[in-house]
Amino acid sequence: MTLEEAQKQVDSWIKEYGVRYFSELTNMAILTEEVGELARIMARTYGDQSFKKSDLDRNLADEMADVLWVLLCLANQTGVDLTDAFQKNLAKKTDRDKDRHKQNPKL
Repeated sequence: MTLEEAQKQVDSWIKEYGVRYFSELTNMAILTEEVGELARIMARTYGDQSFKKSDLDRNLADEMADVLWVLLCLANQTGVDLTDAFQKNLAKKTDRDKDRHKQNPKL
């Protein structure tokens, strides 16, 4: 699935099942919440924190998908073509960082 297809699929789902998009500000708050849930799993799985019983049923892939879902919603709401935005962002990073990381002694 492409980013464009994902954006269209989310839009279709919202129109069929979701009634309407939440406001952009609400979705921004939800995105922050979802990133926090992802961070919690990452900190417990790859970091130094231990799992709580309430964390054990969490799924890393599902939390990443939740983040992507809300980001796709925000892109649709604000008229952002994520395919175009990602391609431009990748070109920017390539131009800016093509030698930077190769010359980093920490890497």
